[in-house]
Amino acid sequence: MAETLSVAEMLPNKFEPKRKFRWVFAIEGIDAFLMKSAARPQMQTSEQKIPFINHTRYVTGRYEFQSLGVKLYDPIAPSGAQQVMEWIRTHFESVSGRAGYADFYKRDCQIKMLDPVGTVVELWDVKGCFIQSANFGSDLDYGTDAPAEIDLTLRFDNCVLQY
Repeated sequence: MAETLSVAEMLPNKFEPKRKFRWVFAIEGIDAFLMKSAARPQMQTSEQKIPFINHTRYVTGRYEFQSLGVKLYDPIAPSGAQQVMEWIRTHFESVSGRAGYADFYKRDCQIKMLDPVGTVVELWDVKGCFIQSANFGSDLDYGTDAPAEIDLTLRFDNCVLQY
């Protein structure tokens, strides 16, 4: 016989969604309050095709994390551009032409999702981040009063969802 559930059994008693505006992105050397927007990690898995007689079977291949996009405000003081450039100079020094060791330019980052009272309810440890691209804003315009922003694309080695 079919079972009929009551409304109380179908709906959760306690439900509080994570909100897109309650987060902190922590990067060593860059003030967290400069962050305007960020993305949580994304991964993509390749597939392996295994043909056999008249049939094809698929299994998972390697997975790869995608780059993270981060947008920062660029205030006068403390200068967001200066903080980003200090990190870039550990990758490559444009004056001398010297490149840096991965040990110097790779940084570990954390993405923290917060509950309404500020407790961390989701923590991503992002390992081995470096700047893949930096855009200091090519859209300067006398016709707007919008704040200056910096767009970063971060490449990383691995990430772990702690909780």
